[in-house]
Amino acid sequence: MTRPRPQSACSGPTRRGLLSAALASGLGLDLPGLLRARAEGRPAGSSLPPIRSCIAIFYYGGPSQLDTFDPKPDAPAEIRGEFKTIATSVPGTRISEHLPMTARVMHKIALIRTMHHENRLHDPASIHTFTGRLPPQGDFELFSAVPQRFPSWGGAVSYMMRDRDLPVAHAILPFAFHNVVETPCQGAGFLGPAFDPFRIGIDPAGQSYRADLLVGAEGVGPDRSRRRRDLLEAIDAQAASNQAREMRRHYEKAYRLLACEEVARALEIGREDPRTLARYGVPDGQWAQGGTTGAELGYARNMRGWNLLVARRLVEAGVPFVNVADFQQQGQNWDSHAKNFEQHRDHLLPPMDRGLSALIEDLDARGLLESTLIVALGEFGRTPRINSTAGRDHWPDCYTAVLAGGGVRGGAVHGVSDRFAAQPASDPVSPADLAATIFWRFGLDPACQIRDPEGRPFPLADGTPLTHMFG
Repeated sequence: MTRPRPQSACSGPTRRGLLSAALASGLGLDLPGLLRARAEGRPAGSSLPPIRSCIAIFYYGGPSQLDTFDPKPDAPAEIRGEFKTIATSVPGTRISEHLPMTARVMHKIALIRTMHHENRLHDPASIHTFTGRLPPQGDFELFSAVPQRFPSWGGAVSYMMRDRDLPVAHAILPFAFHNVVETPCQGAGFLGPAFDPFRIGIDPAGQSYRADLLVGAEGVGPDRSRRRRDLLEAIDAQAASNQAREMRRHYEKAYRLLACEEVARALEIGREDPRTLARYGVPDGQWAQGGTTGAELGYARNMRGWNLLVARRLVEAGVPFVNVADFQQQGQNWDSHAKNFEQHRDHLLPPMDRGLSALIEDLDARGLLESTLIVALGEFGRTPRINSTAGRDHWPDCYTAVLAGGGVRGGAVHGVSDRFAAQPASDPVSPADLAATIFWRFGLDPACQIRDPEGRPFPLADGTPLTHMFG
């Protein structure tokens, strides 16, 4: 058996990888788990139909829970911070004053205010967040040279949907997020590179999107491509091995991808009504962005929201799982060790507020919200106590995840943090529980087993789904 080589999380399938990555026949579900995962009908313990898609928004760097969705207005000033709170469309639920658009759609949102884990550095925290499992290397930074071990949410969903023969089952945008360090947290891990995300890049200067795999090789037109395919079929006629058949399946997937007009059109946001672009982006002159110029300004002002617009378009095109990286991994992001309030007020919260609320309203207007689960969070939160540079530091002990759509009970709040938003006071939730919830909403049994290249079994997720938040 050819073992798939582990890949770093967001390296994505190269053209060669997409055409030649071998599916290891031993990487599969055991029979009972397979039968449960493929069972028709509704997720166990739910009257809801399974979701068709999930959009996972990664607020890299770690938003402050106190300055977003879990404010503590009665705490001392050194904890409470500078921001006031505002009422929302859910009586009794208040959030940061700098999230007014989100406040108006809070009745379509649920909050998990007691997310927690023990990884205090970005890379291991990201791995734990998006795989639901502790990073094997422990709590160490800079994992760029370490291959991903366990599959991410999207990688696992892509693998579990492999029999649907989708051109794209898992996409990630924008690729610019990983311009310095590639954290192994959003790929398929031991399931193999065939289930890594389809990468979508951006051109900040042109404010446009691209996907190299949707473009044929230079000099290879339709006629030449057709001749190549005829030659492949002639060779296949002489080969009957399992490896040849699997290779053939990968070639077929590549051909379908090159011909997938729906996915290509999804990236053409210029087709959208200018009013829609303005709703997701930033109308000229609405606010200034400190510390950014030129292409960076264009990206900060518009593309953080437009990334979510592309995610909606991908869902419409039939892509089941879409990861959206809200910020590049290094540079100005949610990692507000200094000037936390200035950064949140002027740079971080306004585009988040506009983009998230626009996505919820847009999906709802198109009849897609109930079948699409939105999950938005960072890899951790920020320290309750403000530091000497008016910042907040890393804090995985208690932070907030935002859910919308997918049958979630709008206005629900799971868990209560303590008076400083420092620890869960009740109902703590782990990354494993969140992973189990996502899989369960797809109609998958979190207890079903997947196997690594050595044949060792692992449950799809180690946690317990938050079933009470849906229905």
